[in-house]
Amino acid sequence: MIENKEKQERVLLVGVRISEGDDTETSLSELEELVKTAGAETAAVVIQNREAVHPGTYIGKGKIEEVAELLALHDADGIVCDDELSPAQMKNLEDELECKVLDRTMVILDIFAGHARTSEGKLQVELAQLKYRSTRLIGSHSALSRIGGGAAGASGGIGTRGPGEKKLEMDRRLIKARIAQLSRELEQVKKNRQVARSMRERNRMPVLAIVGYTNAGKSTLLNTLTDAGVLEEDKLFATLDTTTRVLKLESGEEVLLTDTVGFIRKLPHHLIDAFRSTLEEAKYADMILHVVDASNPDAEAQMHIVYETLAKLGVTDKPVITVFNKQDLVTEQETRKDLRADRTVRISAKHGQGLPELLEAVSELLRRDKVYTEHVFGYSEGNQLALIRKYGELLAEEYVEDGIAVRAYLPKDLYGQIFRNTPV
Repeated sequence: MIENKEKQERVLLVGVRISEGDDTETSLSELEELVKTAGAETAAVVIQNREAVHPGTYIGKGKIEEVAELLALHDADGIVCDDELSPAQMKNLEDELECKVLDRTMVILDIFAGHARTSEGKLQVELAQLKYRSTRLIGSHSALSRIGGGAAGASGGIGTRGPGEKKLEMDRRLIKARIAQLSRELEQVKKNRQVARSMRERNRMPVLAIVGYTNAGKSTLLNTLTDAGVLEEDKLFATLDTTTRVLKLESGEEVLLTDTVGFIRKLPHHLIDAFRSTLEEAKYADMILHVVDASNPDAEAQMHIVYETLAKLGVTDKPVITVFNKQDLVTEQETRKDLRADRTVRISAKHGQGLPELLEAVSELLRRDKVYTEHVFGYSEGNQLALIRKYGELLAEEYVEDGIAVRAYLPKDLYGQIFRNTPV
C-alpha cells in the first residue's frame, strides 16, 4: 500500500532585532504560530542584530549567505520574514536565495483568506490582498508567479489562498477596477451596518463589543454566554466573521453581544482598512469587553496592542471591562491588573468560572448612564410600565392602593419620555 501524503511546506523564519530587549523573539514565536495556522512547518529561526532593517534586502549579505545554507540543510521551501517587506526587498531576497519569500503580512492575509466564511469577510480579505499585492506588480509577473509557485507543488502553499493566481496576474488596470468594485460593495455593507445600528438605537438595546488579542477566548465567551455556536479553535484568527447575539442579564434586561476579529502585533494596515466597518463595531458599542488570555506570559504586551489598535479606530471613550480569561490555565501567583479598565473580572469562559461576576459588572456599568426612579403609576398607565419592562431595568413592582409602585433604572431618553416635565 502506497501512502500518497502531500508534503508539508517547510520554512525558515527570519527577523531583525534593532535594539536589546525588544519583542523580536516574542514576535517570531507568534509568527511560528501564524505559519502553523497557515499549514506550514517552521524548520529554523534566524535573528540578525542590526541598527536598522537593511533597506534593500531586509537582512545583511552575510546573513543571507547563512540563510541560504540553512535552506539547503533543512530542505526548506522558503523563508518568512517577520516584517512587511517592500517590493524591492522581496524581489532582491528572491533573486539572492532563489526560493519562495513571504512576509508576515502575506501569512496573515493567507490565514484570513482561509478562515473567512461570510460574503462580507471574503470581500474584505480579497480587497486587502489585492491592495497589498498590487504594490508588488513592478512591471512584470515574475514575482507573483514565484509567490504562487515554489516547492509546495500544485497546492501553492501558504501565501496563495484568496483571489487566486489568475486574478493576481491581471494587469494594474484590471486590479484597480476590481479594487474599486470591492470598495463599492463594502461601502454598501457599511451602509447596511449603519442601518442596523440605527435600528438598535431605536430599540434602546445596549451593545457590548467583545475585543481582544487573537486566541484570547472571545468566541468561547460568546458561545458560553449565548450558545452562539461560533467556531472555537486553539488557533490564531479561528473566527473572522462578526457574530451578534442577544444576552439576557439577571435583571431581565437584554443586551447585544458582538464578537470582533482578533488583534495581533503588526496587524497589516490593508486589513485594518478592509475590515474597518467590522472593527468599528467597537466604536459604536456602549461598552467594551476586553478579553485577555491571562495564562499567556505576554499578556501585558498583548493588552497594550489591543488598546493601541482601539485608539487607531477612534475607540477611546467607552467603558471597559477587562476580562482575564483562561484562569484554569493560570499557574503563576501574580495577579494581573489593568488600570485603564473601569472593571476587571477573572473568568474561565470554557468552564463557566466567574461569569456571574462578569454579568454583574456589566449591569453595574450600564446603570451609570441610567436614571434611578421610584414612582407609582396609576392603573391606567399600563403603557408606561410596558416601556419600562421592555427598555429599562425593573428592580421591583408592587400593587398598591393608588396603582403600581415601581423601582427601576431607566435610560435617560426613556426617563425624559415618561416624565416629560421632570429634570434628569
